Amino acid sequence: MIEESLKGKKIAIVAMGRSQLDYHLSISHSQEYDEVWTIGSMCAVITPDRAFIMDPATRFFDTFDAGLQTHVMRRTLPRLDVPIYSCVKDTRVPGIVLYPLEEVIKKTGCAYFNNSIAYAIAYALYQEVGSINMFGADFTYKTNVHFGEMGRACCEFWLSKCIQKGIDVAIAPSSSLLDTNVSTKEKLYGYHRLDDPPVVYLDKGELAVGNLSEVLEEKPLTGLSGREDIGPPEPEKY
Repeated sequence: MIEESLKGKKIAIVAMGRSQLDYHLSISHSQEYDEVWTIGSMCAVITPDRAFIMDPATRFFDTFDAGLQTHVMRRTLPRLDVPIYSCVKDTRVPGIVLYPLEEVIKKTGCAYFNNSIAYAIAYALYQEVGSINMFGADFTYKTNVHFGEMGRACCEFWLSKCIQKGIDVAIAPSSSLLDTNVSTKEKLYGYHRLDDPPVVYLDKGELAVGNLSEVLEEKPLTGLSGREDIGPPEPEKY
C-alpha cells in the first residue's frame, strides 16, 4: 500500500557497513530526516522508523547462521515497536509485516533483489519518497581489496532507477557505493589520466562539469567529494 505520509519525504537508510559512522556524524551535526530505516542488526544500534530484515526470523531464533548478530537480534526483535519488513511472519516478532513484494515488483517493473538493502531502496522508490540518504551500504573497502560482499551492483541498480524517477540520492562520503569515496579528479575514467581533468560538481543543485583547476579556483572544494575541511560529513548527491 502506498502511504501518502512518505511521498516526497527525506529518508535515511542505515546499513551495517563502516560508513554508518557518517550517519551518526550527520545527526551530531544537526542533519534531520523525516524517517530513518535500518537494515539488519542496525535496528539494535539506533531506533528506526522502519526496519528491513528480509531473512526469516527463524535464522536468528532457531539457528546461529547469523553469527555474532544472533544474540543481539534475539534481544531486540521481540521488543522493536516499528514495522519490520520481512518475507514471513513469526509470532516471536510482533512487529513483522510482510514486504509488499508483488506490489513493488508490479510498480517498478523489476524483480532484482539479492540483499535486504535493495529491498529498502525499492520500497522507497515504490513509495515515491523525495530523497534517499544512504549510510553503511559499502560492500567493498579500499583497505581490503580482496574482500567484497555481494549486493553492491543490485543496490546501485535500484539507486539508478530512483534517480531516473527524480528522487534525490545522496551517499555517505566514506562509502564505496557509486564510487563516492573515489577522489573527485579520478571519478571519470580516462580523463583521470590528464594533467587537468574535467570534474563533476554541484552548481546550484545541478550537476556541472569543469576542469579541476578552474573549479578549485572558483569553488574551493565546495561541492566536490573528497573534501577535507572541518565541516560535517554531508552525503554526496547524485
